[in-house]
Amino acid sequence: MFKPNSLFYTDGYKVGHKRMLAKNTNKLYGTWIPRSLKHGPKGAKKIVSFGQQLVWKWIHDEFTENFFGQPKGVATQFGKDMSLYLGMDYDASHFGALHDLGYLPMRVKALPEGIETLPNIPHMTFINTVDGFAWLTLYLETIVSSLAWKPSTSATIALQYKRNLIEWVMKTDPTNAWLIPFLAHDFSARGLSPWDMLSSGLGHATSFRGSDTLIVIPGARYFYGEPENEVCINSVNASEHSVSTTKIFTVGEQQMLSDWMDEFPDGILSVVSDTFDLWQLITKFLPALKDKIMGRNGKLVIRPDSGDPVDIICGEYGFTYSNDDKLQYTENKNITDPSAKGVIELLWDIFGGTVNEQGYKVLDPHIGAIYGDSITLDRQIQIYERLAAKGFASTNIVLGVGSFTYQFNTRDTLGFAAKGAWFEVEQPVFGEFADQNLNTEKVGYDIYKDPITDDGTKKSLKGKVAVFKADDETVMSGFEQNTIPGEYYVKIQCTDEEENTGLLQVIYEDGGFYNQTTLTNIRQQLN
Repeated sequence: MFKPNSLFYTDGYKVGHKRMLAKNTNKLYGTWIPRSLKHGPKGAKKIVSFGQQLVWKWIHDEFTENFFGQPKGVATQFGKDMSLYLGMDYDASHFGALHDLGYLPMRVKALPEGIETLPNIPHMTFINTVDGFAWLTLYLETIVSSLAWKPSTSATIALQYKRNLIEWVMKTDPTNAWLIPFLAHDFSARGLSPWDMLSSGLGHATSFRGSDTLIVIPGARYFYGEPENEVCINSVNASEHSVSTTKIFTVGEQQMLSDWMDEFPDGILSVVSDTFDLWQLITKFLPALKDKIMGRNGKLVIRPDSGDPVDIICGEYGFTYSNDDKLQYTENKNITDPSAKGVIELLWDIFGGTVNEQGYKVLDPHIGAIYGDSITLDRQIQIYERLAAKGFASTNIVLGVGSFTYQFNTRDTLGFAAKGAWFEVEQPVFGEFADQNLNTEKVGYDIYKDPITDDGTKKSLKGKVAVFKADDETVMSGFEQNTIPGEYYVKIQCTDEEENTGLLQVIYEDGGFYNQTTLTNIRQQLN
């Protein structure tokens, strides 16, 4: 019994496409493109180029181990399975020929990772390098499509979180702008598949260092060349409800806090705080332990984990909008319910802090808060707006960004699709008489799709392509778009010479890797 091999990572209809190609097709050239921001993250106007290197290293390793590294019988068995699957005698000789070749005969070109593009700019192109393997370009579309949309989508979302943070931190607490890489913390791992933990976790890490997705550390080293003696993300000692209940049911919640501060006398300690009564923990147990908290060499972080995050952090009452749509806050001292104030104001009442040059309150460095449940980009803005309206800096709260953000996405979030754009066939050259076959010649055809029932989103690029950055010295002829200096544009129906220019560079060819980048470089590019 063979281990499942790499050929199974495709759609069932793909296995019949070799025979459906135009006769004597030698090569097929395709593109990978984000086509739309219609369903993209709110506020995002561009799409982050990220994940191409990760994807092709993963595909290479998969085929090396589970196809080329297995006996040729895996191809024969696959043919038998397809005969049963399709109810016909299936010819699997082309898979045997691929196994004999011993590598994936593909040339993959990609944009530099860490740049941002408008929709409809190809992030990758791919073509088979050995005549007769045009079917492989089609065949790999499924696995490329399944892997490549997630890292770019998560990187695009993460960058929007960072942009929102930059806006509000610079408005309310610019002195502490160094905290920005830690103020949106990746909590998504438990809500994702193993691949998504890696790819989305790396996507988050293109903009932030705060993360609990541990696979990002070795993933960044293996796929993006980060050094072995460094880690690309950071986190803190933190509890969860399971460990909390073992303490609460034996020594009580206040003693739990005291014991843990003894166990971790230094550094940041994050405590999940709503196993039962969040408001009791804040208003009763924290004041009782105030001297111990203030004398500790570090910060105690309170973590609510349920309810409406905007209300829990900022309070439920007193917010109104002025005629010019500006959020205002009016304190009502007759309301004594702790939920009316919210976590940040309650902590301020107990521990105090400072008022910065911008006039916003910053909690004492011995106390803080993080919220990691159901955070979205909309809620991020609402939290910062409410805190500012109450006179608190946005640096007072760390947001745990989880699978509610990173899993509620699909390939359609940014409209990613792989499409054929050019193919080459071997055609006969006839003499004076039709039956006088003198020779053959290779002929290339530009191809595309443009469904009449679509709004234009699904119209694909035609022919070989190249991507350029518009500047004063660039001759932008042959481009479909009106060019703007500094933006990236695609030129379609390129000659081979034109296709070899521009920003799309070979990252993988015939089993070898080229023009590789690092996570550090990507972060620098995005910054």
